Amino acid sequence: MKWFLLILAAWIVVPVVVSYVRYSAPEYSWSTAPRHSSGLAPNPEVHRDAVVQIYNARAFSWRGIFATHPWIVVKKSGAEAYKRYEVVGWGSGTKLRTDYATVDGLWYGSTPSLLVDLRGSKADALIERIEAAVASYPYKASYRTWPGPNSNTFLAHVAREVPELSLDIPASAIGKDYRPWYQPVGRAPSGTGVQISILGVVGVTIATEEGVEFNLLGLAFGVDFLRPALRLPAIGRLGMAEGAAESTGL
Repeated sequence: MKWFLLILAAWIVVPVVVSYVRYSAPEYSWSTAPRHSSGLAPNPEVHRDAVVQIYNARAFSWRGIFATHPWIVVKKSGAEAYKRYEVVGWGSGTKLRTDYATVDGLWYGSTPSLLVDLRGSKADALIERIEAAVASYPYKASYRTWPGPNSNTFLAHVAREVPELSLDIPASAIGKDYRPWYQPVGRAPSGTGVQISILGVVGVTIATEEGVEFNLLGLAFGVDFLRPALRLPAIGRLGMAEGAAESTGL
């Protein structure tokens, strides 16, 4: 038991300490942080096919030690502009925002990565369902950095409603495991397994995409068997890299 507790502590504490060293001293303030395009979204005037992209970036300031911020971008076939959907914690009224910032922009200085990048007919087939899932998000008026609901709770909701995305949300995305107290059991965010979670504070996920992942006080850790790697709080993963799900059509 002693060794088990030591290993468990290392699995949680070491990644948080490493992340603290990397992200505890933000280079920018809210007002000066760059938010220019990262170049990840294809030019809609040139790329006429449909596009679905899901972005993920480190949260700003101290939050970036523990968590990430995601957003969803869609463009129907022939459309001349993208739509961007996300949840943010500041401001009055709804926390669900549309076209809040540059489609593929840096998140207050943090360069985003792509979790999903679908193109062509497959993307076109999913856009209406994605937008319906966005509209049905149940916590539009609420935001809690920990344990949720927050921006990652929003992404997990959309992923469950559109399992064809096969979205594996990183372990560092605090809030992805938030579930209401009256519904502790349900599909994993990827839609490829099952999740048990008490308000996002304690739980377990067993799924093809996520592997086996435990949640303790909102910090997720486990093993990805599909693409062998450790799933770690604060860091995300250690092992085989996981690229964005891609498609150029059916």
